[in-house]
Amino acid sequence: MKHKPRASWTQRLWQGWVKPFLVVVIVVSTFRSAVADWNDVPTGSMKPSIVEGDRIFVNKCAYALKVPFTSWRIAEWSQPRRGDVVVCFSPEDGKRLVKRIVALPGQTVELRDNVLIIDGKAAAYAPPGAAAANRLGPVADGRVLMLEKIDGRSHPVLFTPGIRAMRCFGPVRVPAGQYFLLGDNRDSSRDSRFFGPVARRQIVGRAPAVVFSLNRDRYYRPRGDRFFRSIP
Repeated sequence: MKHKPRASWTQRLWQGWVKPFLVVVIVVSTFRSAVADWNDVPTGSMKPSIVEGDRIFVNKCAYALKVPFTSWRIAEWSQPRRGDVVVCFSPEDGKRLVKRIVALPGQTVELRDNVLIIDGKAAAYAPPGAAAANRLGPVADGRVLMLEKIDGRSHPVLFTPGIRAMRCFGPVRVPAGQYFLLGDNRDSSRDSRFFGPVARRQIVGRAPAVVFSLNRDRYYRPRGDRFFRSIP
């Protein structure tokens, strides 16, 4: 009776470790490319909704299903809406950004002394209530926290009167298939005021929530109060 040759060390390594590891990498990479991902936030351009050190969840199936590792859409069931916080690729340098959609294709957008105006209709501004202010966290001296409301949807915005910023812009009509994006930290954000509208194909997905957060100024200590927090 012939004995089956014993597998070599390299074969055992391949079968026992390398092959399963590669399968896991491929599955996870495919999932992150087409279904869901996370994004680290390195800047404060979306304060107070999102702060430095937040790790946000990115729903890549919010609007469509794409072929993994491409921008080709297999199926599409909705379009980005005004007020959505999205992750996109910057038309300027290709970096991933987190911004809020403020104007849709075909709409006219402008800013007048930091008042957002869409198709001639100005957004309404009001200070947040005590509960909302406590939830959003402390605001540094000299900054102004407001709730911006247009078309029945509201979200917090932050203004810093003491610094130079682009507080007047437009009016500009958003081209077909593109979206106008702003940061919630209006006076400290590089957004569509500088690099123009963002094409639909450059929008990666919608960011509905913060998964967890680390305070970089305190040795990356976890911010437990920001874990699993929805983004307004």
